[in-house]
Amino acid sequence: MCRLTISQIEDKYHCEWVLIEDPETTDTLEIKSGKVLWHSKDRDEVYQKFAELSPKHSAFLYIGPIKDIMVLSL
Repeated sequence: MCRLTISQIEDKYHCEWVLIEDPETTDTLEIKSGKVLWHSKDRDEVYQKFAELSPKHSAFLYIGPIKDIMVLSL
């Protein structure tokens, strides 16, 4: 599994939820790169994989436009 930049992740996984292992971040915690462990259009599937894989350091991202009806929680 190779490390991808955020631009590569955005190009490859548009309109999908992505689980990233060992994300490299900026000082403001914006993701710069990481290893994609799992991706899916179904958010719950990505959460399930997170529970199965239990990565030590990870991040979840939605790659695409945020719809008005979506609610994000941290």
